[in-house]
Amino acid sequence: MSGNLSDWAENALMDWLMGGASPTRPTTRHVALHTGDPGETGASNEVGAGVGYARQAATFGASSGGATSNVANVVFGPASGAGFGTVSHVSVWDASSGGNCLWKGPLSASQAVAAGVSFTIVAGDLDLALD
Repeated sequence: MSGNLSDWAENALMDWLMGGASPTRPTTRHVALHTGDPGETGASNEVGAGVGYARQAATFGASSGGATSNVANVVFGPASGAGFGTVSHVSVWDASSGGNCLWKGPLSASQAVAAGVSFTIVAGDLDLALD
């Protein structure tokens, strides 16, 4: 039988993935920036080392309607050296390096991040939803 998940199941699945509303899993996830499509594994085109870049910790709120968003600003940088390049995608991971990609997607608009510039995802702007 095919069909859609119930609202309860959508919320439970999103909370399980993103750590919201669960005392048994870490609630912190890590956001990565990409200069192109991260691909199915999420590992492609991540901004490289040596330019002041590192994945940043993020906390997501409890799911509503199978969707959640970041509860605080996520700030990268400031960039150094050649900068981050033009950031076009983000991904969410269960670790600060390596780990498992949990979610990935394009930004609504790409942004060039030059040396001396920080890249900020404002609280509530990183919206994750079940497809």
